[in-house]
Amino acid sequence: MVFAIQTICFGQQVAKTNVLLPNDSTWHHAENAPLHNISGTTITGLEIPKTKPGEIIITHLGYALVYNEAYEQASWVAYELTKKETHKGFNRTNKFIADPKILTSTANNADYSRSGYDQGHLAPAGDMVCSATAMAESFYYSNMSPQKPSFNRGIWKRLEELVRSWAVDNQSVYIVTGPVLTSGLSTIGDNKVAVPQYFYKVILDYTIPEIKGIGFILPNIGSKKPLQEYAVTIDSVERFTGIDFFPKLPGEQEENIERTLTLQSWSWNSSKFPVGKTGR
Repeated sequence: MVFAIQTICFGQQVAKTNVLLPNDSTWHHAENAPLHNISGTTITGLEIPKTKPGEIIITHLGYALVYNEAYEQASWVAYELTKKETHKGFNRTNKFIADPKILTSTANNADYSRSGYDQGHLAPAGDMVCSATAMAESFYYSNMSPQKPSFNRGIWKRLEELVRSWAVDNQSVYIVTGPVLTSGLSTIGDNKVAVPQYFYKVILDYTIPEIKGIGFILPNIGSKKPLQEYAVTIDSVERFTGIDFFPKLPGEQEENIERTLTLQSWSWNSSKFPVGKTGR
């Protein structure tokens, strides 16, 4: 496969990138009809992406992940978030610790100290408020990735709060999130923790009457732009990351959901979770 420098479009926004992409990879921002004619069923483990040879799924109470040793962070973190689980019961621990299930060890406090980067949650602590164990495990370093403070505390936090509100609006959503890991990234710390240039998030609402999916790809920089400008189809995120999301969906459903994006089908007001109330 030939690789080349690509021009990337975020909705109406166009940006240059030095990330190498397959030459047939494109951003696809589309407005299509909502998928009212799809019937949802109960599918166990619907949030888990398709694994690649050698990948091992690590399961915690609130989320599952595949750890990428070469980059010292997760390739993806996946979980279902229900309306009930958004009800706050436990506060942030702020205790960042190694993940005991990662036998090769993870990053640590020293890697991030004075690096200029935040320990950026992939599965946010604000999504783990229903359980003391889930909250504590959300601070494992396997769930962290280096994020610029303006990104982590700004647009990434806004997206986390918005997705949390979608769990309330739709009773539950399935979420997969992570860094875009490519060769040649800069690193921090003695463990050589890679600093991603982009992060992604894909969300599936598999509840009738309006089953829908949406993806986001955001550069690791601060931005005050509307989140809608970074919304793309799930297919686009798959092309950009090489990850196959929601493979347990029936074939035709997966194809239809992942190629369709209808912005007006989603609420863009996250006022249910004001800044500072639930944590990142």
